[in-house]
Amino acid sequence: MSVDDAGKLPEQKHRLYEDVLALLLGTLLASFGVTLYTEATLATGGVAGVSMLLNYLTGYGFGPIFFVVNLPFYALAILRMGWPYTLRTFAAVALLSLFSRLTPGWIDIAALDPLYAAVTGGGLIGMGLLILFRHRAGLGGLNILALYLQDKGIMRAGWFQLAVDVAILIAAFFVLPLEKVVLSLVGAAVVNLILGINHKPGRYMGMS
Repeated sequence: MSVDDAGKLPEQKHRLYEDVLALLLGTLLASFGVTLYTEATLATGGVAGVSMLLNYLTGYGFGPIFFVVNLPFYALAILRMGWPYTLRTFAAVALLSLFSRLTPGWIDIAALDPLYAAVTGGGLIGMGLLILFRHRAGLGGLNILALYLQDKGIMRAGWFQLAVDVAILIAAFFVLPLEKVVLSLVGAAVVNLILGINHKPGRYMGMS
């Protein structure tokens, strides 16, 4: 691979099939992480965390709640990120809503340690988000705002989400037992450390 005159690697555009595979794999990983969280009655940050808390409070499934809560954020996505990003994000949200509903039927969890669920679930969600971010997609909601702020050079997506996620998880104290909230904070730290360490401007040159 050649480099340009400034000594930087040239940007390489993702092919359509690469974006499709990334959407499928990223949402499959994230949905598995969400399943671990819901099975262990944990919460995470962002719109997913809000959807989990509403799931626990109302009994409605995570998938439908997550899909509906994300709807108002698409206007910001269109205005700030453009139609291609918005369409990929809409597809990712729809896939996660579907896979999070189907995954409990694909696997049978007889026993699950909450600490394992927090760390492994957070890792799966973080890796899923990382794949989606690198293909110019997200899981809606605050991911859209986080990517916008990073694109403008204001703040890294991971660190912004960490601050917001902590605020959302504070609300979990009113819904979940203390030990579940503490484990949820551990999981949120895992998610955002993965993004903060690996999702940096200029580190990954692929574009969609």
